[in-house]
Amino acid sequence: MTESPARRSRRPVRGRRVVPPPSWTLFGVLCAVLAAVLLVGAYANASFAPDRQQSHQGQREVPAAVVAGGPIISSAGGRTRSYRLPPRTVALTFDDGPDPVWTREVLRVLAAHQVPATFFVVGSQVARHPELVGELAADGHEIGVHTFTHPDLTVLPDWRRRMEYAQTQLAIASAAGVRTSLIRFPYSSYAQAIDDLDWPVFAQAGELGYLNVLNDTDSRDWALPGVEQILANATPPGYSGAVTLWHDAGGERAQTVAALDRFIPLMKERGYRFVTVTGGLNLALAEAGVDHRVDTGQPAGAGERWRGRMLIWGVQGADRTLGWLGFIFLAVGVLTVGRTVLLLVLAGRHARRRRAPDWAWGPPVTEPVSVIVPAYNEKEGIAAAVRSLAGGDHPGGIEVIVVDDGSTDGTAEIVEALRLTNVRVVRKPNGGKPSALNTGVALARHELIVMVDGDTVFERDSVRRLVQPFADPQVGAVAGNVKVGNRDSLIAKWQHIEYVIGFNLDRRLYETLRCMSTVPGAIGAFRRQALRYAGGLTDDTLAEDTDITMALGRAGWKVVYEETARAWTEAPATLGQLWKQRYRWSYGTMQAMWKHRRSLVDRGASGRFTRRCLLFLSLFGVLLPLLAPVIDLLALYGLFFLDRSATAVAWLVMLAVQTLTAVVAFRLDREKLSVLWVLPLQQFVYRQLMYLVMIQSVTTALTGGRLGWQKLRRTGLPPTPTPTPTPASPR
Repeated sequence: MTESPARRSRRPVRGRRVVPPPSWTLFGVLCAVLAAVLLVGAYANASFAPDRQQSHQGQREVPAAVVAGGPIISSAGGRTRSYRLPPRTVALTFDDGPDPVWTREVLRVLAAHQVPATFFVVGSQVARHPELVGELAADGHEIGVHTFTHPDLTVLPDWRRRMEYAQTQLAIASAAGVRTSLIRFPYSSYAQAIDDLDWPVFAQAGELGYLNVLNDTDSRDWALPGVEQILANATPPGYSGAVTLWHDAGGERAQTVAALDRFIPLMKERGYRFVTVTGGLNLALAEAGVDHRVDTGQPAGAGERWRGRMLIWGVQGADRTLGWLGFIFLAVGVLTVGRTVLLLVLAGRHARRRRAPDWAWGPPVTEPVSVIVPAYNEKEGIAAAVRSLAGGDHPGGIEVIVVDDGSTDGTAEIVEALRLTNVRVVRKPNGGKPSALNTGVALARHELIVMVDGDTVFERDSVRRLVQPFADPQVGAVAGNVKVGNRDSLIAKWQHIEYVIGFNLDRRLYETLRCMSTVPGAIGAFRRQALRYAGGLTDDTLAEDTDITMALGRAGWKVVYEETARAWTEAPATLGQLWKQRYRWSYGTMQAMWKHRRSLVDRGASGRFTRRCLLFLSLFGVLLPLLAPVIDLLALYGLFFLDRSATAVAWLVMLAVQTLTAVVAFRLDREKLSVLWVLPLQQFVYRQLMYLVMIQSVTTALTGGRLGWQKLRRTGLPPTPTPTPTPASPR
């Protein structure tokens, strides 16, 4: 009993398991996780900026004790107080760290002079360098909060401010094992500069138990004014105490380190002592007779440390993900540019050589040709296909053999009703396309074999042009020029562009490099001797055309491309049908690559061909489309979180490269350029669909699944388009 294709596709193959359908739920979860990681990365990568210019909003709401007070502000117990350091007392404070380079340089100077300091750290930087914050605490330095992402807090809602403080505390708890009660806001400066816009932020922090720390002197080292100017800016007037502001991150800090190395000895010579902010505050309280001591380094609880560790892992994971995506982006860019250069140079050279006045394959080929048409339920297009084949103008004569592979829709009867004298119909039980082709080859009367899909319409001169390369005795197979016949819909136009660029232009390249991987099933010609030598067609893969082409290349036969031999095929009209077709093509190609992998180490023609062929297929047929989604992903990321103008320019450059390639391909194929208006639209649906197809195909291959044959629904081609004039084949 003969099995139907549907039944056969469901039958488990020994040693393999049938792959389940794709889980879009799982895919959606993975996309959501990736989106979350990217959002964490975007949040943690907020850019540093120099201190803003203060815009005075009035000070009606600011307590007088703050405006006229010192740089340390407390709101404990609902009462606002401010404090100054005692005379000849300096607290060195550093913002924006930790930084793996400059924080360590600052620590080196502090250790050399044996002075403590207070570091107001950015939480996202703590998450990236937790070991450095641990060293700060272990060396006796003080740690304060400088928010998690260094934003302008005056423009943030209350909940976001609280989150900035809390996340920084968690990161510090995990890195140093302590909690801190010190906070300094980004873009803050002197106490007298606090206005009505700033004060609610200070008041909220005070209610949360923080000591707000400003500064008395600002080194303004971020502006890189030179060592002498930094020293002048940081030095307090007379012998007054001072909280001095420096930076250990946010840019190049060589001037800061050099100025600090001179500032400490100069101040010691003037009789100054160096303290942490808390140490200086306690000295001020003692001199004021206040029996109270502030301690900001309380141990963090186990729960805080654990949550902080999770936060650190999240930021570090997001950074690594962005790093890998950046690396992949560069790899995709290199592959894309490399492929484009190869196509433009080698494909152009191929076209110029073929169109040279003295070009010829050899003497005209006039041998008779057998055309094999495997057909399974092709009633919509079989009549047009057979008529176009039987009416070809090849002078040696054309024999058409239609192998009906168990059709149930009357395909064979339709062909027989045509009553064409040079057409034979052969019926056989359903056995698959390779079986039908092998049957046709066995029954063919002639040595030159043309294989055609049942939905493909040839131009009158296509068979004649297709077999001319056999004038070269080294040619074993010829790939023809496949055209999309149904170009009315947007999906079909996209496929038309892909056929011209991705298939026909590529074939010029692959012929030049002697690594043609596929003679298309829609229009291909073979020597019977070459087919016999390669062992005929097999059902080992779903891409029997790629499989046999690789076998011929390994056997030392030349496989060439004849651009003037055109065939018109019906492209899938819906995204679902397109998905099925490309899924089968992609998976079948990977099957063929795996089947021929052992020949990579072969000597002679087999090894040379396989190494070239598998290299190009792996790089440009699998790796590039598999990694290309990173381009779209980072484009979206850039539009929302990076420089939008730079992102838009980069995307337009990529589109320009694609457009240039398309124009060259269309010129070489003598196609009208008017259809290229849909190329920009292709970037938003079609490319993403091809990405998903490749991802699913690779997943199927890696899981060891076996994909059944995907039969497409046909509606029949419209009347054959008027052929584009082409030069006559050299004779």
